[in-house]
Amino acid sequence: MVGDILNGSCLCGDVEYQVRAPFLRFAHCHCSRCRKATGTGYATNLYVSPDHFEWTSGRDFVVRYDLPTAASFSTTFCRNCGSPLPHHTRSGREIVVPAGSLEEVPRHELQGHIFWDSRAEWTTANDKLPKYSEMPDWW
Repeated sequence: MVGDILNGSCLCGDVEYQVRAPFLRFAHCHCSRCRKATGTGYATNLYVSPDHFEWTSGRDFVVRYDLPTAASFSTTFCRNCGSPLPHHTRSGREIVVPAGSLEEVPRHELQGHIFWDSRAEWTTANDKLPKYSEMPDWW
């Protein structure tokens, strides 16, 4: 996995990026903020170190939103098409990569469902991944 390079982009293609292994974590998040930010039942995110991420085009189209009522929640999106895009955590220690924006499949095993107890009632999971009621201690 070390050295794997994945490409990603927004829906309209104006923003492109590259992310390089090793990947820190890979999980489905069911918290209400991720659900609202994606408009789906959960967000599937890959986490990397900032030095393993690079915008390759369209950086000027990237807009960041920091939720004022949250200590750590942020989202980034393309100002043209609204697609979710990678963003630095507020601490700056990691990049959160929306897995659906990747062109290739990451060669990193999904580690589970986080904030499972906050999931939408209509959400199901037919996989054997671990389900954590909140953020696991190892996160």
